Amino acid sequence: MKYTIQSFIPLLVLLFQPFQHAKAQEEKAPKISYKELILMYGDIEYNSDGEREWHFTNTGNAPLLITSTKGSCGCTVAKYPKTAILPGKSGVVKIKYDTKRVGLISKTVTITTNEPEGKNVHVVTIMGRVKEAPAKPGNSKPK
Repeated sequence: MKYTIQSFIPLLVLLFQPFQHAKAQEEKAPKISYKELILMYGDIEYNSDGEREWHFTNTGNAPLLITSTKGSCGCTVAKYPKTAILPGKSGVVKIKYDTKRVGLISKTVTITTNEPEGKNVHVVTIMGRVKEAPAKPGNSKPK
């Protein structure tokens, strides 16, 4: 009986080895962390600076790459770092909204990273309001 149990030990080790390997791979991964997913513009002037910054940190243990960003419409564009963000380091995505569009702002920017599948898409929402354009001199309506 003792001989039979001992012969199963190597078999059990072989069976659990793939799980240990998968766990080791999972542990070595980038992870993006941030304080918020909403950027508040507030009330801003017509044709003013529509650029804001979204800050993040790589809290994982492998280099983080932002592979793409996509605005929900042509009025919202984002610039992101093209180089890897090392573990423990921070980065910035610059998001610009076209402030020549009067009214409420409610747009999104989808950020895709090299994080493990299912955790690699982050959606940042921008909110605010662009005020009416100032009246041009000589274009006022008579009362």
